[in-house]
Amino acid sequence: MAANDSFSLAYPGSPQPGDLIEIFRAAYQHWALYLGVMMQTEGAVSSLASAKSVFSRKALVKMQLLKDVVGSDTYRIKNKYDDIYEVSYDLLGNNCEHFVTLLRCGEGVSEQANRAISAIGFVTAAAGAVSLLGFFQNSSRERHY
Repeated sequence: MAANDSFSLAYPGSPQPGDLIEIFRAAYQHWALYLGVMMQTEGAVSSLASAKSVFSRKALVKMQLLKDVVGSDTYRIKNKYDDIYEVSYDLLGNNCEHFVTLLRCGEGVSEQANRAISAIGFVTAAAGAVSLLGFFQNSSRERHY
């Protein structure tokens, strides 16, 4: 059974992995990212947990079935920023590790990119030192003639 086969028949659209889902709650809209996988987590997100996250500035990110997140509310697929924003990829500044740590921790960090940048810096400094040494050796040879 594919993810949400029976669920998507009663709600609009057929969500695809990566779709933004806008869920209409009584006093606000809740947003979810559709992953297209069926995972169960223990317990449902309660309104008390949502209210607590507003005041603590921490949120609980859970992977749940779309039907469990939506419950009796309505939803729509709304990829409203697709024509405005584009995710750029940069091996050293915005790679896949940056992306997943940004989603999980709120900060895009990549240890492997930091190591690569350090290595590039070291090689550049070493090459500069060798060039400078060669320049001084050539200068001293010219003075002897």
